[in-house]
Amino acid sequence: MSIYQLPADLPVPVDDGAADHLLGLELRGLVLDSSSGPVDLAELAARRAVLYVYPATGIPGRPTPDGWDAIPGARGCTPESCAFRDHAGELTELGARVAGLSAQPLEQQIEFARRERMPFPVVADPRLELGDALGLPTFEFGGATLYKRITLVLEAGRVTRVFYPVFPPDRNAADVVAWLRARSGP
Repeated sequence: MSIYQLPADLPVPVDDGAADHLLGLELRGLVLDSSSGPVDLAELAARRAVLYVYPATGIPGRPTPDGWDAIPGARGCTPESCAFRDHAGELTELGARVAGLSAQPLEQQIEFARRERMPFPVVADPRLELGDALGLPTFEFGGATLYKRITLVLEAGRVTRVFYPVFPPDRNAADVVAWLRARSGP
């Protein structure tokens, strides 16, 4: 199956409470490398922004690791990212800047952003610095710690909305757009 398709039988993640503490948290100065150069997350959060966090994008031609599809919420990073790319214009119209973030190294983030033509920064956080700062939910796979899929809406330096768990991942961007539209009013 392609990295752009989601299997019909994906397990649905459940809300384990790991994101309950995030609403209202302040993003302090943390600068991480991205496909577009350094990103200061506090500066990103100063105005309206959407930060979607995901485990790891797939690589065309490379098989999905054994057991990946069995982890609730793991599969779907590429479709989710492509959906944010496809909704980037709407998000901009709603006053939101967008960034994606995972624990993948910078080289992989740059390759992914180029291949998929991402119009926003794809942030590399291989040391899980944002996770440490905010207490983001993670899971273990193949000897690595990865982020669970979560989307944060940021305004005035704080987390104002948390989408967690995110499922299905390819619908996340549309859900964020709908929420921002409802909040912005007619």
